[in-house]
Amino acid sequence: MDAKLIVDEVRLTPILISDPPLLNVQGVHQPYTPRLVVEVITRGGVSGLGETYGDGVYLDLARPLAEALPGRSVTDVNALFALAEEAANPGRSAGSGTGSGSGTGTDAGIDAGVDAGGLRGVRTAEKLRLSVVSAFETACLDALGRTLGLPVHALLGGKVRDSVEYSAYLFYRWATHPGGGPVDDWGAALDPAGIVAQARRFDRAYGFRSFKLKGGVFAPEQEIAAIRALAEEFPGRPLRLDPNGAWSVETSLAVARELADVLEYLEDPASGTGAMAEIAAGTEVPLATNMCVTTFEEVPEAFAKGAVRIVLCDHHYWGGLGRTRELAALCRTYGVGLSMHSNTHLGISLAAMTQVAATLPELRHACDTHYPWQTEDVVTTRPVFRDGRLAVSDAPGLGVELDREALATLHRRWREDDGRYRDRDDAAAMRTANPEWRPRRR
Repeated sequence: MDAKLIVDEVRLTPILISDPPLLNVQGVHQPYTPRLVVEVITRGGVSGLGETYGDGVYLDLARPLAEALPGRSVTDVNALFALAEEAANPGRSAGSGTGSGSGTGTDAGIDAGVDAGGLRGVRTAEKLRLSVVSAFETACLDALGRTLGLPVHALLGGKVRDSVEYSAYLFYRWATHPGGGPVDDWGAALDPAGIVAQARRFDRAYGFRSFKLKGGVFAPEQEIAAIRALAEEFPGRPLRLDPNGAWSVETSLAVARELADVLEYLEDPASGTGAMAEIAAGTEVPLATNMCVTTFEEVPEAFAKGAVRIVLCDHHYWGGLGRTRELAALCRTYGVGLSMHSNTHLGISLAAMTQVAATLPELRHACDTHYPWQTEDVVTTRPVFRDGRLAVSDAPGLGVELDREALATLHRRWREDDGRYRDRDDAAAMRTANPEWRPRRR
């Protein structure tokens, strides 16, 4: 074993990054959202980077894994999954439980409601663990690539494209956060005119060719009107609508009928594989998901029932870049399309998304990204979108460098927080403005 590839130290740096008041079915984004930066440092002095969710439950799983990793090789990424389970449950052998929340230690009591951080269905211990492992795997691959002088895409089999297309991510939003917080110059977007103005700015600034609207906020009729306004303003451009499971089967079918001629796909109109299958049987509009298919265990039922025609991959919660490629192979085998989901991420995650997207021949839809909404970062140079695309870096590793001053500043914000923002809670943020607010299903 090459001593230069042995992990010498793992650093975990939780941070709080500013976030705009973007609306969704779960509420509104808080002024600050937690992220976790993972650094894997080798005995050869190379540091690899990873990034994932930073809520307390993720930190609780990341810390024991960070303690267990030193002494192992950065090439041993397949062992991370078992190592994470063993580290989280000392004395319990890997594979002795399902990891779905019925075990002991950190697994106990985790299954609870919707995962607000990614709006990806029910939160489970296994999903949490995979989200943590993904950052460690990315950091190991970054360190390996830097050591060998190879880009991460070369470690994944090589790129099949030189640039990756991304989609504009449109949100209903307020001009400012209730109770104060970071301020930007985007203003409010609460009607079709506001959404179109937002899309024009994304088009002008970044050249995005396709547009996705986060729905489930207003009555379906209002969101239909917004999509219609986008279709009129940008004729022929791919359009997507994602209400995050907020609608009934009947409402979903009605929206699909109204927008059948303009939607590229309708994403998670209803919750659950059964409801999605019923909708799919009643419309020709392609259904996509990042909620009813988020683990390999959920694939067989969804594919057998024809519930979805497009799966949105996301290395953060599928367990890393390698498993993202495994998902792509499954989609190819079953004739299911592939797109890419996004969360409130920074430049490390965007680099990882771009590296793995470059290796996926099946990726024929523009990827989601929240990145243009983020005004803060921990990388020295912000990636630049040109004509809605990012060039695939051929530099060693992920191709980004850590801005330690920025990291320290954002970590200081996390340390000084009184606990209000260390766990993302869109519903709590919404109730700051309206104490009586509750999520609505239509």
